[in-house]
Amino acid sequence: MFSHLHVHSHYSLLDGLIKIPDLVQKASDEKMPAIALTDHGAMYGAIEFYKACRAAGIKPILGFEAYLSPFPVDSPAAKTQRSNFHLTVLAKDLTGYKNLMKLCSLGWLAGFYYRPRIDKLMLKKYHQGLILLSGCASGEIPQALIKNQPDRARELVAEYRSLVGDENFYLEIQDHPEIADYQKLRQALPELAQKMNVPLVATNDAHYLNIADKTAQDALVCIQLNKKMNDANRLTLTASNYHFASVQEMTVKFADLPEALSNTHRIADQCDLEIELNKWVFPSVEIPAGETAKSHLQNLVNQGLQEKLVARADAATEADTNQAQYQTRLDYELDIINRKGYAPYFLVVADIVNFAKNHTIITTTRGSAAGSLVSYAIGITTADPMDYNLPFERFLNPYRPSPPDIDLDIEDARRGELINYVREKYGEDRVAQIITFGTLLARAAVRDVGRVLGHPYSLCDKISKLIPIGSQGFKMSLHRALEENPNLKQAYEENEDVKQIIDLAKQIEGCVRHASLHAAGLVIAPTALTDFTPLQRDSKQGEITTQYDMHAIEDAGLLKMDLLGITNLSILGLARKIIARTAGLELDLQHLPPNDAKTYQLLAEGKTMGVFQLAGSGITRYLKELAPSNIFDIMAIISLYRPGPIDSIPEYIRRKHNPELITYPHPKLENILKLSYGVITYQDDVLVTAIELAGYDWSEADKLRKAIGKKIPREMAAQKNKFLTGCVEHSGLERFEAEKIWKLIEPFAAYGFNKAHGSSYALVAYQTAYVKANYPVEFMAALLTCEAGNLEKVAEGMSECANLGIKVLPPDVNECFGGFTVSKKKRNHQHSIRFGLRAIKNLGNNIIEQIINERKLNGPYQNLTDFLTRVTSNNKKSLEALVRSGAMDSFGPRALLDHNIENMLALGKVLRDNSNSSQESLFSLTQARQVALKNPPPDSVYPILPYEKEYLGLYISAHPLDKFKPHLERLAINQIVDFKNSQINSGLDKKAVKLLGIVTATKSIKTKSNEQMMFVTLEDLSGTLELLVFPRLLKSSASAWQVDQQIILEGSITTKDDEIKVIASKVWPITDDDAKKIATGQASEGKSYLTKTPGNKKPALPETPSFGEYYIALPAKLSKVKLNSLKSILKAHSGPTPVYLRVEADRVKILKTTLSVTMSPDLERAVAEIIGNS
Repeated sequence: MFSHLHVHSHYSLLDGLIKIPDLVQKASDEKMPAIALTDHGAMYGAIEFYKACRAAGIKPILGFEAYLSPFPVDSPAAKTQRSNFHLTVLAKDLTGYKNLMKLCSLGWLAGFYYRPRIDKLMLKKYHQGLILLSGCASGEIPQALIKNQPDRARELVAEYRSLVGDENFYLEIQDHPEIADYQKLRQALPELAQKMNVPLVATNDAHYLNIADKTAQDALVCIQLNKKMNDANRLTLTASNYHFASVQEMTVKFADLPEALSNTHRIADQCDLEIELNKWVFPSVEIPAGETAKSHLQNLVNQGLQEKLVARADAATEADTNQAQYQTRLDYELDIINRKGYAPYFLVVADIVNFAKNHTIITTTRGSAAGSLVSYAIGITTADPMDYNLPFERFLNPYRPSPPDIDLDIEDARRGELINYVREKYGEDRVAQIITFGTLLARAAVRDVGRVLGHPYSLCDKISKLIPIGSQGFKMSLHRALEENPNLKQAYEENEDVKQIIDLAKQIEGCVRHASLHAAGLVIAPTALTDFTPLQRDSKQGEITTQYDMHAIEDAGLLKMDLLGITNLSILGLARKIIARTAGLELDLQHLPPNDAKTYQLLAEGKTMGVFQLAGSGITRYLKELAPSNIFDIMAIISLYRPGPIDSIPEYIRRKHNPELITYPHPKLENILKLSYGVITYQDDVLVTAIELAGYDWSEADKLRKAIGKKIPREMAAQKNKFLTGCVEHSGLERFEAEKIWKLIEPFAAYGFNKAHGSSYALVAYQTAYVKANYPVEFMAALLTCEAGNLEKVAEGMSECANLGIKVLPPDVNECFGGFTVSKKKRNHQHSIRFGLRAIKNLGNNIIEQIINERKLNGPYQNLTDFLTRVTSNNKKSLEALVRSGAMDSFGPRALLDHNIENMLALGKVLRDNSNSSQESLFSLTQARQVALKNPPPDSVYPILPYEKEYLGLYISAHPLDKFKPHLERLAINQIVDFKNSQINSGLDKKAVKLLGIVTATKSIKTKSNEQMMFVTLEDLSGTLELLVFPRLLKSSASAWQVDQQIILEGSITTKDDEIKVIASKVWPITDDDAKKIATGQASEGKSYLTKTPGNKKPALPETPSFGEYYIALPAKLSKVKLNSLKSILKAHSGPTPVYLRVEADRVKILKTTLSVTMSPDLERAVAEIIGNS
C-alpha cells in the first residue's frame, strides 16, 4: 500500500522531467489511489494535475516543496543570507488549498531572495488545513540529524507539531543508500519517530518517471545551471534513483518500515480537496441603488443604442425602421447574456473601455466581440454589427459553456495606464497579469542538449536547422521532423552524435523552460486573488503575475481579459495629438468620412507602411491589385491574407474587377457571401454555410470549426461525413455538390479570421490609412517616434517619408523635443520632420530635459553664446553629440563648432559664472568677448555622414549611395526591401540577386575545415541585410569586405536560417570614381558589373504570394505573327494581373499594355513557346 507524496513535475523548472499526463497515467498503471504534486516553491501545474487526476479516478493531493527561511523573511539576516530548508507542504481540504496558495504567494512576494522563501510565522498564520512532511535531506530536521544534533531535531519536531497539530505532521523518510547523508537518515529518522511518537512516511522525491530517464533529468539540470554534463563539482541527482518508483520497488525499499508505506494512504485519507472548477465569478461592479447588474446593463444598452442611432440616422423614418430591427436583435442578445449571468462581465469590460475613451487611449477589439450589438451599444466595440451582418452566435450562443472573450487591443505606450486604473478600481490584491510558460520546442531542445553534451555549436546548429518549422498553430516535434525531413533522418541513422542528441532531446522536448509575463493577459477577482490562484513576481518586469496560466485561470472561474499593446495604435494616438498641435484639430476617429478618396488612393498605391494590418510587401502587392474602394474590401484582404484563405485572394480580385464572374456555391449562400463577391472569406462563412446547408446548430458549427482547426484525421473524417450527409438531407444537394463546397470551406476554419475580427481590424486599418493620407507629416512623425528604438524601422520610415515627399531633417535644439517633431517651418508648402533629441547617442536625459524646458520657459536660443549660457548641464560628450548630429547647425557649420568644443566649454563656463555673479567684472566680460571660434585646417574634410551614422544610427543629410540612385535600374540592381520582408516559403530560396550597398558590419568565423568565412551586414538605400561570404570568395576579395566599403555583388537568397539572407558569389568594390564612370555609361577596368550581356537583366524575384504585375521581356524586333499569337494567348488567360512588355534594345523600355491575365504555369509555358523563357 503506497502512494507517492513527494513528486516534481516539469513545473519544477529545469529540474523535474515528468509531464503531468504521463505522471497520472503511471500512477493509474500502478493502481495508486492518490498522488501528490509538490513542485519547487510553486504551484504552476496544480489545476492541470487536479483535473487529470479526477479524470483518471485518482485522488489529487496538492502541495509544493517550500523553501523555509531560518529567519523571519523581513529580518535583515533574511535579506543577506541565501540559506533555506526544504519542507513538503500538502493541502488537506479547501481551507488548506487556500492557505497553500497564500503561503506560496508570500514566498515570492515577501520572502524572495534567490528562492521564494516562507518562514514559520507565515506557517503559523496559515497553518489550517495543511499537512507538513519534514522534507528531504535538505529539510531542517534532517539537517539537524545529519549534523549530529538529536536534541535540536527533537525541539524542531515539537515546534512543527505545535504549528499544524500532532496529526498533521510526519517525518519524511527516503531510501537512497548510495548517498551518505541518506544512509545516516535511514537509521536516525526511525529512531526519532519512535522517541517522539511521530509517524513516518516514505517518499522517493520523484523527479522523473523511470530510471532510464535519469540522464535526461540530469541534462535539464545542466541546462538550468549552464553546465556541461561532464563538468565536475556540479549539482546532480545521478548518484541515486529519484524516479517514480513502483509500489513493488517501494515495498522492497521499506520492507522494515511497512508503516511508512501505509502512512501514505493515511495521509491520502486525511486529504479531501474539492475545487469547484468552471464556476464563473465576476468582480464586484458599481451598480446604482435599486438596480441589479441585469437592469443596469439593460439601461446602459438602451441609452447607448439610442445615442448611436440618433447620431447616424439620415432621416427619422430610417431611424424608426432601424429601431425595430435593432431592438429585436438587442432583446435576443440580452436574453442570452442574462440567462447565463454574464451581465457583470459586460459591465466590467465597458467600464475599462470607457475609461480608455475618456482618457483618449485608443482601443479596439479582437475576435468575435464585434458581433455583439450589446457590446456596440455600451461602447466596448466600434463596429456596428448590423452594418457588417455579423452573427452574435459566433461570439455567444445558448450552447456555449463558458463566458465569451472580449479581447482588447490598446496603444502599447499607454497600456500601463489602463492596468493601473483597473488595479485602483477593483483592488490591488484582486488584479494581476497572467503568467505564460516557454517550453523546450524541438529546435531549442536540440541546441540545449547538444551544448550540455559538449558537442560543437556548429553541429547543434546544423541539426536544428534540419528540423522543419511547424505550421501555424501546430508545433513541430522531433518525431514528426524525422518523418518529414529525409536529410534529418539520414543524419540520425548514420551519425552517432546526431542520434545521441536527438534521442536525449526527445526526452526533454516539451518541458517548461521558463515562466514569463503573458503579452496581454489580465485577471480580475471578486476577492483577493490568492483565494483562486497563487501569485508571484515576474523577474524581468517586476509585475505581480498569477502562477496559473490562462487556461488554469479560466478553470478557476476568474474573469480573464486580454489587453494587448499594439504599436500601430500608439502611432495613431500620437498622430492625433500632433495634429491637434499643428492643425488645431481634434480628430474624431469614430466619425471619419467613410469613403475618403485620398485614403483609398494611398492603399491602391501601396503606401502602407504603418497602416494597421496592411503593411508588408506581400499584402501590399495584393492591395495594389485590388485597389480597394470600400471598407468591405479592406475587411476581406485582412481576413484572406492568411495560410489557406490566401489562395482565394486572386479570385476575389478578379470578381471585384469583373462582376460577371460572381457566382455562389449555392443560392442559399448569396445573402451571406454577397459583400465578398461570392468568395468564402471569413470563418463565419464556413459556420453559416454548415448551418444553412447542412442543418447544423451553432453548437455543432463550433465543433466543426474546432475539428478542422485541430486537423485530427479521425475528427476531420467524422465532420466531413456529417456535413455531406447534412447537405444532402437538409438542402437536397447531390453528394458531389456537397463535396465541392466542403473543399471550399476546409481551408478557412483552421486559419480564417472571424468576420467580427475582420470588421474591427478593418476599421482601425481605415483610420490609420486616413490619417496617413490626409495628415502624412504628422502620421510619419508619430510613426518614427514610436519606432525610435528600432533603427531598421526608422530607416524604413525615412524611406517612406521620401516616397511621400516629406523631408526628414537632423535634430535642432531650437525646434525638436524628445521624439520626432513636425517642423514649424514649411518647405515646398509642406512641413518637414525633425529627429528627436532622444535619438542622439551619448546625450543624457538631464541635458535633453534642460534644453527643452529652458526653451519653453525663455524662448528659442538666439545664438551660440545664448545657448552656452542657458544650458548649464553641457559637457564635452554632450556637446560633441549635439554638434556631430547636426542639432546645433543653426549656430554655425558643424566642422567649425566641432573644432571648437574645448573653446565652447570654456566660454560656457565664463558666461555662466558671469550670469551667476552679483557683480560682473570688466575683465570677465572682456575675456568672454575675446573667446573666438577658430577655423579648422583648410585642407581638412569633415565627416558629416559618418558622424550622422554614429550619433543618429542613420544617414540624414544624404546617403553615401545617393550618387548611384539614378543608375540602379541600368545596373539591374535589386533593392533589399524587395525581398527582405517576404514570407520564408514564398519561393525566394536560391533566387539570384544583384545588390549595391555599403558594408556596415562584419564578423569572421572559422569553418570546420579551419578556413575563414564572414557574416557581413550590407546596407542599401532601402534597408539592411546579412550576407554570407564563404572562404573561396573571401580569399579572393578580402579588401571588399571592409566597413564603409561600397560594393556591388551578385549572389543567391537563402532562407535556411528562417530569415532571409544572401550568399555572395561575386563582388566588386566601387568608389566615387566608379560612380562618375557609371553616370557616363563607362565600365571601370576589370569590373564586369556593367558588361552588356543577355544575362545582364535585373534578377526577377517571385511575386509570391502575390500576382502583382506580369512582365514579358521582348527582343527589339518580333514578327507580327508572334505578336498576334502572344496577344491571343494573353486574352485567353484574362484575369486581374496587368501585363507589361519590357522591350530591350539600346535602352530598356517598359510598356504597359491594356491586357490583364490570370497567372498560371500553362500561361507561362504558352508564352515561352512563342518568345522563349523570358
